[in-house]
Amino acid sequence: MAVETKPETLVPELWSAQEHKGGSEELGVEYSLSKDSDLSLVLQEFPEGGLAAWSTAFGSFLILFCSWGYIASFGVYQDFYTGNYLANETSFAISFIGSFNTFLGTSVSLVSGTLYDRGYFYHLVVAGSLLQSFSLFMLSLAKPNQYYQIFLTQGLGSGIALGLLYIPSLAIVSHYFRRKRTLVMAFLTMGSSLGAIVHPIMLNNLLNGRLGFANGVRASAGLVSALLLIACLCMRTRLDPPTTPVNYIVAAKKCLRDIPFFFATVGAFLFQIGVYYPTFFLQLDSTQHGISITFSSYSLVILNASSSVGRVSAGYIAGYIGVLNLTVISAISCGLVLLGTIGLSSLASVVIIGVLYGYFQGVYTALLSPLMATLTHDPSELGGWMGISFFLGGFGSLIGTPISGALLTSNYIWWRPALFSGLAALAGAAMYIFMRFVYIRVQKKNES
Repeated sequence: MAVETKPETLVPELWSAQEHKGGSEELGVEYSLSKDSDLSLVLQEFPEGGLAAWSTAFGSFLILFCSWGYIASFGVYQDFYTGNYLANETSFAISFIGSFNTFLGTSVSLVSGTLYDRGYFYHLVVAGSLLQSFSLFMLSLAKPNQYYQIFLTQGLGSGIALGLLYIPSLAIVSHYFRRKRTLVMAFLTMGSSLGAIVHPIMLNNLLNGRLGFANGVRASAGLVSALLLIACLCMRTRLDPPTTPVNYIVAAKKCLRDIPFFFATVGAFLFQIGVYYPTFFLQLDSTQHGISITFSSYSLVILNASSSVGRVSAGYIAGYIGVLNLTVISAISCGLVLLGTIGLSSLASVVIIGVLYGYFQGVYTALLSPLMATLTHDPSELGGWMGISFFLGGFGSLIGTPISGALLTSNYIWWRPALFSGLAALAGAAMYIFMRFVYIRVQKKNES
């Protein structure tokens, strides 16, 4: 006869107090256990390694390589569509494909995060992988000047796939790592950084080479499909879903009343209006200024390679000066470099802008999750707060690059979108400054 057990809760680690400068924190997640489970094994908590742990981390790495790493190569498509495949469309319309893809990558995460909390990890990963593969193969069938075909496949289909894969691929790592979580997360972000280097090189050579658009996209889709299949085979869950999944309606009401979180979310919205401008337009900008096509095709590679350095170094620097401070510094630096793109006119200027902007954008991107962890009061609500912030901030990426494309016009007046993007990013940086000021003031008040 089975013994009836009573569910208990294990909280791996207390939510540590955050110092004023904003250091890194460990994230606690509640999981269901029974009394007759081997509690001593669970109290060892996380394996911190082993075949299952590292194969899961490798699977997450591959997913980020094939999802966010791929969307980072949209500048190649922007350049190709403008000059060849969608020559009759405006820069606004073309850039909207990429911005809508990026927006869905963050907004659909609200849904995928909820489903992940309820134990649908495998369903999300398999569905997202199949949809990404299907969307790219269907993109290869799109005909020239058929905007709706490209938008439905690359904008809508691939965007939904990105949203389904994003949160599960990051969250699953918390099943295996706690002490090494920061290190492993840095490894995972290298997946998107490496993808942002490999995909632009491959796509530039495929689309502008002998294969052409259709066969070139099929070759790219084949690589992505094979890697996603390997990722699905590698990843395994270890813990049961949380006993109390996040109620996003309650979490939204609570977090939007939190002043530092409010400023952070407004800052993310404003900052993301401008942040993707170089990712979408740097290669086109370089080409239109008379720089060789061969070198221009590597402008995104320079930017993304520098971004990977920024993502890796962000964790080390934040340990010394704090997450809040480094977020402010990186946001201001990005805004200033965006304004500097007004002066882009030579090969040297492309390299300088690519290296500087790539680095500071990489630092900022790496700090998004730690920043939310710093601002969230209750670890059990972290997923909800993070999902809400990413969702609202994602509207900035939805409208930013299309507005930049509209300001650019068919006459390629480059100073207009550069000025707009730079001012939007600096406005976001100002919100982050307010966030830091209010957060430190609240912390001091609580201590007193």
